[in-house]
Amino acid sequence: MTGRTTLIGRTRARAVETLSLDSPDTRNALSAALVGELADALTDCAKDAGVRAIVLTHTGNTFCAGADLRDPPPADALVALLRQIVELRKPVVARVTGHVRAGGLGLLASCDMAAAAREATFAFTEVRIGVAPAVISLPVLPRTDPRALARYYLTGERFTAPEAARIGLLTAEGEDVDAVLEPLLDGLRRAAPEALAETKALLTAKVLETFDRDAADLTALSARLFSSDTAREGMTAFLERRDPEWVV
Repeated sequence: MTGRTTLIGRTRARAVETLSLDSPDTRNALSAALVGELADALTDCAKDAGVRAIVLTHTGNTFCAGADLRDPPPADALVALLRQIVELRKPVVARVTGHVRAGGLGLLASCDMAAAAREATFAFTEVRIGVAPAVISLPVLPRTDPRALARYYLTGERFTAPEAARIGLLTAEGEDVDAVLEPLLDGLRRAAPEALAETKALLTAKVLETFDRDAADLTALSARLFSSDTAREGMTAFLERRDPEWVV
């Protein structure tokens, strides 16, 4: 299926459907509307026999800035979206040419493969606004180096594309992201669809076990933290472009 929704651009080339997060004015933040439209587009792709694989990319200089603080999606809706990407019986490949923050890293980690341009930057910024990377931990923790993750979860500092590849958030990175993607997409186009589906199921079984075990607890944690006084101060400070009161 081709076409366009309000916040998700869609194109297709040789059985690969490209879904583009297309809300550059909000830095592709995860609003309730964007999460809903992306879920609908993925559902369409799942049903379409003409789609062999999906590339998830973006317009503007940011892949995804995390949750939209003015219109955040319900935590259970974000969990459902991340699980949908993991469970989809077609490979999903992230293509990143800009910045990825907070909840955007949950999208990235849910994808089966991820490629980025060298100038891309990454950060788990949740602690800096008074919350924790709770829901996105469902796909991130099983796929990322734990020592590195402890550093970046706890400090909120930025890191580079080579570092993201080293710790397991990226499959590959390079100066030209499309050159990096070319052999990955060529391989998917050469693979039998049912073989891809069953192979993906083997690879994602442990990640889905994490969803089954922890999703309810992490959803509750996310809701509790986002409704706290600390988060209100952190989000207000972020929107006002000032340091929150706890910075020393």
